[in-house]
Amino acid sequence: MTPREEWHLPTQHIGRRVLVFDRVGSTNSVATSLASDRGNAGVVVLAHEQTAGRGQYGRHWQCPRGAGVLLSILLFPPPELSRPAILTAWAAVSVCETVRQLTGVPARIKWPNDVLLRGKKVCGILIEQGLGTVAGIGLNVNQPPEAFAAPGLTHGSSLCQFTSDLLDCTSVAKRLIAILDDEHERLRQGDLDTLEACWKWNVGLLGRHVAAECADRTVCGRLLDLTFNGVLLESASGEMLSLQPEIVKHLELSGNNSANAGS
Repeated sequence: MTPREEWHLPTQHIGRRVLVFDRVGSTNSVATSLASDRGNAGVVVLAHEQTAGRGQYGRHWQCPRGAGVLLSILLFPPPELSRPAILTAWAAVSVCETVRQLTGVPARIKWPNDVLLRGKKVCGILIEQGLGTVAGIGLNVNQPPEAFAAPGLTHGSSLCQFTSDLLDCTSVAKRLIAILDDEHERLRQGDLDTLEACWKWNVGLLGRHVAAECADRTVCGRLLDLTFNGVLLESASGEMLSLQPEIVKHLELSGNNSANAGS
C-alpha cells in the first residue's frame, strides 16, 4: 500500500515520518505491518478515512471521511515504558492538551482510553502490542451534532462544537503529533512523574467514591490515589485496596458521592 504523501515533521522522534493515506482499513493495521523493521520507530500512519477502525474490546470506530484525525504511531518502547497503562496515559494526556489548545475547554479522560469534552466523547485510543507497539488515536474534529444524533450516539461530540468554526484536520493532526512527540521525549528522558500527574488530574476522580470494574469483581471505595503502580481505594469499612491499573477495565463514579460533591 502506497501513501498519498509523506510528511517529514521537525520533531525529535514521533512524526519525523508521517505516511498519509486517502483510505485504509485500519491505521493500526498499517502501522503494525511496518513493525518488522525497527527503523520505522516513530512512524505515524494518518488516514483521511478508514473502513475498519478498531476500538477497545473489539468495538468499531466510525468517522466520516475528512471529519476527524485518524492516526497510529509505531513504537518500540523500552520495557519500563511498554505497559499499556503508561502508553494509554501518554496518548490521552497528549490529546487532552491538544483539545485544550484548540478549544480552550479542559478535557477529561474517561477510564481507560476515551477523552471527553463536557461529558461527551471526542476521542478514542487503542494500544496494541505485538512485534512492535501501536498507539491508535481517533479524534472527532468536524462532525456536526446530527452526525451523532442520527445513529443514536448521544454521548459523542466533536471539537468544532466547542469552537466558532470548523477546524483544519491537517493542522490538528500536526499539532497533536508535535504534542505526542514532546510528551514522548519527556518519557525518554526518564520523567514519568509529569505524565502521571497530568493523567491523574485529567481523570479527575481523586477523592471521589468510585467503582473499579475488574475482570472478576467490581471494587467500590474512595479513590485515594492514582499512580502507574496502583489504583488506591479505601473501602466503606476502611480497608485499603491497591489495584494494578491494567486490570481495571472501568473506573467511574459510584452512587455514593453526595458527601464529596464539592471536592
